[in-house]
Amino acid sequence: MESTLQFQLRITVAPGLADTLRADPTYASHAALRDVLHKHDATLKCQFDAFADYVSEAEKLGTENYPLYQWTRETIEHPQKKAKYLQSFTVYVNGDEIYGKLIADEIEVDLLKLVSDDGISSVSRFDTNPANNPQPPKR
Repeated sequence: MESTLQFQLRITVAPGLADTLRADPTYASHAALRDVLHKHDATLKCQFDAFADYVSEAEKLGTENYPLYQWTRETIEHPQKKAKYLQSFTVYVNGDEIYGKLIADEIEVDLLKLVSDDGISSVSRFDTNPANNPQPPKR
């Protein structure tokens, strides 16, 4: 029986590769990564871009309905945090940012093979168990 937890994978990449991945959603600049993503019907979303999209949406629709608005805005405006999140990419599978353990396991194995000096520095796994994740700030 598969766990009821859902999972998310993220990769951290070198700044130059990050710029290239953000500019080209075909991932042509890193053929091995492109092949892994294609094999699993996966795409990448830069964490900084996801945060910026959240802030933009909140500002358009009303920040009172976005509990993480202030934290997210401060994060993307902080130079060191901005640099960090520009290098972090979430793996989406079939458009979903969280997915089952079996899928996460398969993709993680393939991504870990790509960790090297040519741009991908780490692969991280997160799950939906609140005990394993920081909780939103109380603001």
